[in-house]
Amino acid sequence: GLQGFSWTMLLLFCTIQELGAWAMHTAVVGPGLGQPGDPALLASGRVKRGWVWNQFFVVEEYTGTEPLYVGKIHSDSDEGDGSIKYTISGEGAGTIFLIDEITGDIHATERLDREQKTFYTLRAQARDRQTDQLLEPESEFIIKVQDINDSEPRFLEGPYIGSVAELSPIGTSVMQVMASDADDPTYGSSARVVYSVLEGEQHFTVDSKTGVIRTAVADLDRETQDRYEVVIRATDMAGQLGGLSGSTTVTIVVTDVNDNPPRFPQKMYQFSIVETVPVGTAIGRVKAEDSDVGENTDMTYQVKDEEGVEMFKVTTDSNTQEAVITVQKPLDYESKKVHTVVVEALNKFVDPRFMDLGTFRDQTIVRVSVLDVDEPPEFRPPSNLMEVQEDAHVGSVVGVVTALDPDTANHPVRYAIDRSTDAERIFDIDANTGAIVTGKVLDRETAGWHNITVLAMEADNHSQVSRASLRIRILDVNDNPPELATPYEAAVCEDAKPGQLIHTISVVDRDEPQSGHRFYFTLAPGATNNHHFSLLDIKDNTAAVHTQRMGFNRQEQDVYFLPILVVDSGPPALSSTGTLTIRICGCDNDGAIQSCNSTAYVMSATLSPGALIALLVCVLILVVLVLLILTLKRHHKSHLTAEDDEDMRDNVIKYNDEGGGEQDTEAYDMSALRSLYDFSEIKGGDGGGGPGEGVPSGNLASELHALPQWVQSPDLDFSIFRDYICRKVEQADEDLSVPPYDSFQTYAFEGSDSPVPSLSSINTWSSGSEQDFSYLGAWGPRFRQLAALYAGRRGEEDNEES
Repeated sequence: GLQGFSWTMLLLFCTIQELGAWAMHTAVVGPGLGQPGDPALLASGRVKRGWVWNQFFVVEEYTGTEPLYVGKIHSDSDEGDGSIKYTISGEGAGTIFLIDEITGDIHATERLDREQKTFYTLRAQARDRQTDQLLEPESEFIIKVQDINDSEPRFLEGPYIGSVAELSPIGTSVMQVMASDADDPTYGSSARVVYSVLEGEQHFTVDSKTGVIRTAVADLDRETQDRYEVVIRATDMAGQLGGLSGSTTVTIVVTDVNDNPPRFPQKMYQFSIVETVPVGTAIGRVKAEDSDVGENTDMTYQVKDEEGVEMFKVTTDSNTQEAVITVQKPLDYESKKVHTVVVEALNKFVDPRFMDLGTFRDQTIVRVSVLDVDEPPEFRPPSNLMEVQEDAHVGSVVGVVTALDPDTANHPVRYAIDRSTDAERIFDIDANTGAIVTGKVLDRETAGWHNITVLAMEADNHSQVSRASLRIRILDVNDNPPELATPYEAAVCEDAKPGQLIHTISVVDRDEPQSGHRFYFTLAPGATNNHHFSLLDIKDNTAAVHTQRMGFNRQEQDVYFLPILVVDSGPPALSSTGTLTIRICGCDNDGAIQSCNSTAYVMSATLSPGALIALLVCVLILVVLVLLILTLKRHHKSHLTAEDDEDMRDNVIKYNDEGGGEQDTEAYDMSALRSLYDFSEIKGGDGGGGPGEGVPSGNLASELHALPQWVQSPDLDFSIFRDYICRKVEQADEDLSVPPYDSFQTYAFEGSDSPVPSLSSINTWSSGSEQDFSYLGAWGPRFRQLAALYAGRRGEEDNEES
């Protein structure tokens, strides 16, 4: 009933407004209004005429059964006699909006929605009903759709997810939500939206105008509840009664802060491990629990007591945040059976804002029980160095090793030497006492150090074995005399002067006295009466040899032998005698040695740079000459080979002229023709193969040189060509000296229409002895010379046969 009243009042308001317009006779001039003085208007006799209407509105969502009156269009020239026809065009004309042609009333026939279209643009016309002439210029007008509150607010950006840190103070902003209302914000309060909390108001609030959500309490605890579902409602009409509303759900996640210290679930942990585990073995794992998440649960572990720090080590597994307890020193059941370790856990990242909540660390006790096992003997003390003099007798004691059974039973121990480390059995060991003695004579110069492995095992359980590496040093005694470093040889010029240095000698000694070497040099007793050379001890373990006379004569004596006695410092002092060979040589003016009588002495000769350059030039010239000779020989050889190859080729000789007739005896060189058929296989008498096999060589030659008989049969047989070519190919394949040249032969065949058969000798199979060439005389004067030639050859063959 209220809605119908609203439409009635609206229609009444429009009617009153329209009547007022008519009463006031307000003229609204459209865009086509004629101006005063317009000739067209003056001709019609009317002035100041135009459209008269008010602004048109239509309410959306009209649900009445009758068309909704929108308004009236009217021209001031309309006298009410119906002579003017009103029409409209444009958006919705004729469909949504209808006009009364006589009165100009406009009605809406359909239900309109402002959210889909806010206004319609139309054009009005006034025409003479009789002539249909345009009485007024076409004018444009607008019908606005008036809004009503028919759209509720909508949250278009959902779903909404926000977050806030736990223990945040009251009023901390979480996030903002916004609702959109499709109604006209410029008309009334249909689009004015206010926000409120439907669910979750005990923990969160929302600003009614901005939609900002804030915390309502300060004790949000993620460990208690880590998310909240808050329902926010948006209401239009500024929240007044009758306003439409929409809601959305906002998920608020409470993020973690480090407000919880680590806590061990147990105050004591117990582990057990055998005493023989190696250092670094993990005993067990413990973990402190932390209610926080993420990096707030990262923690480190450490050992707090002194005993635990010495024996055990704690590391943190970064993946599981567990404390890994490992052995840091060897365990010994006999020394201590139980170890107590205090392990402390503390957070890596501590938030200073929550320090007042307590200490962010916790401790627990780890009890480690050591289990006893049967252990091998242990060497005591663990010293691995012994020394012995190299002149010690076989069986001398080098040292004693001691090993004890660490177990409570304290089983007796037996000793042995690992023979893989002393294959020569230089040392032995007493199985009961562990005394190491020499088994062979020692020599420091041969082996100054010996590395052996000593085994210690329980007497009743040889599987419990311990090994100890023992290094034995052989101490030196002076048992090697000094010797000259090399077999010294020296050279001296014939014109040497007294006191001239000839050579400096040194010695070697295989011994290594602790105080170092000290050698003494002197001439051997047999050379004390020597008046040619002298020996000077330089006191630095070397000696110098000098000349003692003026000049030498190598014709008289070219070699001198000087015996030298060398003595070491002992104890005991040992000596040896070495001989220095001195050769007398010829020298130049500068003292450079030129020649010596003995070829065993190698004299270092030096060449001047000029001599070296000359020698290199000579060598280079010789190399160039050798290369030139080789090049010429190769060129000459290739030339000869080319000529020989050319001679071995088959020649094609072609005669195109007929000659001078019977009297021309010089026209043809028959010897050239004969040479073409002088094949090597004919000379060799090789029958070859194929059809010609078994034919004598003489017959084959006659076959090649004979003229053919008259051939009665027109059938041609080309097998002879094939056989001939095959023989040539076989000859070239078998003869390695024949170059790989192609053989080109030309054979002419006149055909069956020729009055004279072919003259090719290849086409005949009969030998020359079987043919009669007398018929050639009947061929005419052109063949007379040929007949005479073959007749003469026939006679020669007959004579040879006879």
